[in-house]
Amino acid sequence: MSAFREILTDLSGGVLTITLNRPDRLNAWTGIMQSEVETAIRAAGADEAVRCIVITGAGRGFCAGADMGGLQSIQANAGETYQAKTPDLAPSAPSALEQTFPGRFGHMFACPKPIIAAINGPCAGIGLILTLFADMRYAAEETKFTTAFAQRGLIAEHGIAWQLPRLVGEAHALDLLFTARKFDGREAERIGLVNKAVPGEALMGFVGEVAQHLATQVSPRSVAIMKRQIRESYFQSYAASLETADAEMQASFATHDFKEGVASFVERRAPAFTGS
Repeated sequence: MSAFREILTDLSGGVLTITLNRPDRLNAWTGIMQSEVETAIRAAGADEAVRCIVITGAGRGFCAGADMGGLQSIQANAGETYQAKTPDLAPSAPSALEQTFPGRFGHMFACPKPIIAAINGPCAGIGLILTLFADMRYAAEETKFTTAFAQRGLIAEHGIAWQLPRLVGEAHALDLLFTARKFDGREAERIGLVNKAVPGEALMGFVGEVAQHLATQVSPRSVAIMKRQIRESYFQSYAASLETADAEMQASFATHDFKEGVASFVERRAPAFTGS
């Protein structure tokens, strides 16, 4: 991948790690970072060498929210430069799933690769929203979270009002949004915001194991289709979801990955999935 200014990328063993790289600012979010993260995710989605994507932060933070300099600029001109700072990278013919989920982070739902957020430190505002559009979230126990918006005179931005209640329930979502209080990784696990919280020193090792499992032990075709099934189901009836599942199951019987999945189980060996 091309060189970036505010993120780092590393591809190893089928896992692309995207690191938000403004450690002196706790990786505060900027328009440049927005476009670079989206560019890297879109490229990874089309790259057969990538089986899993991990997003984390450099230094002691994950993402402390929007860069305050940017917020001050937005305040000074009453929001005139707000959209100008986030270029539209959507394809000219976006998929049906991406059309269903527009906005800054909808492309993450449409990406066919599993995306893991490894939340290694302070996570606030738009940084928190970013993690909600990942498929799985793991956090350091001591990580501090906050929605932040109410304390900045802002509202529930970029789809968090829709996504957060689906993850933690309405009561928890309203608490976190209204109060903008700080909470740690342990509470985030308890309310279902993250899949698991682990000691900070163990986080990247733990996430690495999960990512390697996804990269080597499961069919990338299966994962891509299941990810799409789940996201489509938000707006489907049960009958429509079942119809999709029946059609996809029938199609899977003719694939290499189905044959390899059965053969590797019978032969008691590691699978060699190709995604086809």
